[in-house]
Order: sequence, then C-alpha cells, then structure tokens
Amino acid sequence: MSQEERDCLEWLKRAEGGVIRQRHAAERLGVSERWVRKLLKRMKTEGDGVVIHGLRGRPSNRRIDEETQQRAIEFLKQPEWHDFGPTFASEQMAKRHQIKVSKETVRAWMASAGLREAHARKLGEKHFWRKPCSGYGELVQWDTSNHDWLEGRGENVRYLVRMIDDATSRSGGRFVHRDGTRENMGVLWEYLESNGRMVDLYTDRAAMFMVTPRPGESKQQREEADRLTQFGRGLRELGIGWIAAHSPQAKGRVNCAGS
Repeated sequence: MSQEERDCLEWLKRAEGGVIRQRHAAERLGVSERWVRKLLKRMKTEGDGVVIHGLRGRPSNRRIDEETQQRAIEFLKQPEWHDFGPTFASEQMAKRHQIKVSKETVRAWMASAGLREAHARKLGEKHFWRKPCSGYGELVQWDTSNHDWLEGRGENVRYLVRMIDDATSRSGGRFVHRDGTRENMGVLWEYLESNGRMVDLYTDRAAMFMVTPRPGESKQQREEADRLTQFGRGLRELGIGWIAAHSPQAKGRVNCAGS
C-alpha cells in the first residue's frame, strides 16, 4: 500500500469514527460525499483494501496504443499543421484521420515531440485572500529569515527557520548557523517529533526545495525526469506533499512572523 493510499485510508477511518464529517473527508480526498459513503460501506466487507485500485498493475483500458500515438505525431509534424493549437489539432485529427483524442492528450503529444512549449497561464497582479485550512496538520507554512538577530553581539546567529500550522497558527522552529539542507532537515524532524506529520508543506521556491530548470527544458520534461532535491526526496519518503508559493505574499503569516 502506498503512502497516498494509507493517507486516504486514514481520512476514511476518521470519517467512520465520527472524528470528522464525511464532507471534510470528501474535500481531502478530492471526491464527492456520495463516493465517500460508498467507500465507507465497502470498508465493512473489504476492509483496508478498499483504497487499493482494482486496476493496479494492469494497463488502462483507455490507454492509447503507441502505434496510434506515433501516427498522430507524424501528422502533427507536417508543415501544414505547424500553427495548429491542441484544440484545433484534436478536431482535425478526428475529422481527417479518425483519431479521436482529447485536446489535452494532443497537447502532451506536441510537448513530448518538441512541437509546443508548455506555458503557465499568466495571473493578474491582484492577490486574493486564501481561506485558512480547517484542520490541524493539513498545511504547514515554512520560511527562513536572514537577520542579525543579536545585532553583532556574541555568536553570529543569522538564520531563523520557522513553521506555522495554517489552521491553528501553532508555530515552531529554531535558529541555525547555516540555511542548508542538513540544518533545515533537522528543524523539520524536530517539528515532526513534536507535532506529527503534516499533510502538505507550503514553502517558497528556493533551490533547497526545487530543482533549477535546465535551459530549454519544458515543465513536462522536468516532471518526467522526476528530479528532486535531497529535501524533496525526504518529503516524498515521509509522504508529505509540497506546495510552492509563487510570491512572498502567498506565504502569508509565516513570511511576516519570521521578519
């Protein structure tokens, strides 16, 4: 059973025991309340195995064979298709060659063949207030502040690593001599021992958390390469999700508390 499946089972058991509402469990699992009720009903007969997908280890019935994909890519490489976007290309693929696939599938094929660069949608300058999480441990904000805390007196202490629970504002952290992976992993371990494992960690996009993109590398290529920092591998082993903030304001209170 994977860590994701164990987490899913934990939310279901909390809902079964009345610790949380079924609506809350549905929000955490990303499904409807009706589906949660079905899973809880199946748990009585199937036990913990209810969270394990029945198609594990088997190819998807909806999987498109490689021969069809290669044919489609050859069409996309033709000169007359050079300015087709994913939506129009998907329509023409079905109309001309009876290859019926979604625009998102065509978009992925175009990116893998180097025919299209994935671009993130540009957001406006406005920053919207994000509603805090409702449960303790769902999201923990993380930030490091560089400041001469002792104002030149005594030991040179400059870095404060601080973590704040989004739902309760309960915080923890300590001073470190260096803002390095080893020191930050130590702070994380102390927090986990005292407060337990969080569901997601919300940080900035520092190099310690995020691998620097290679020149000309698309987002899909980075995801397929599955390149992680040492800290990122640690979070994966612990089953902790990572959310990257796109601006200093996005981190909210932890950014202010550390300054």
